[in-house]
Amino acid sequence: MDSPKANPNPIGKVFEHTGALEKLQNEALRPILKAQNEALVQVYRYFLQKRHVPFAKMATAEQKNWIADSLSKDNRLRGLLIGMVIAGLNAEQLELYLNEEAEVNRRIIGMATQRLQSQLEVLL
Repeated sequence: MDSPKANPNPIGKVFEHTGALEKLQNEALRPILKAQNEALVQVYRYFLQKRHVPFAKMATAEQKNWIADSLSKDNRLRGLLIGMVIAGLNAEQLELYLNEEAEVNRRIIGMATQRLQSQLEVLL
């Protein structure tokens, strides 16, 4: 007869792992981005000025696309914004960040993109 094994449920591990990332996002990343909002806007304005981007002349949809494209393609800008956020993490949060760097970076850039896209009037 088969004896019951203490086989961990792989689906449970996935949910536990996802839960830790969600917790990091909601309890750390979002509040840090909110607290750093003024600096985030200032850095992005400087980026637009430095790149001589005619942002004010663009249509709203084009501005939103420009923000998304620049945050996904410009590695310097990405690194700067990610650095602004991870500087606010505590040791436990930083450990999770280091273990899941790519996923957390994706989440940071996604939230920063949404935050900037929702404040177009401030960027002009």
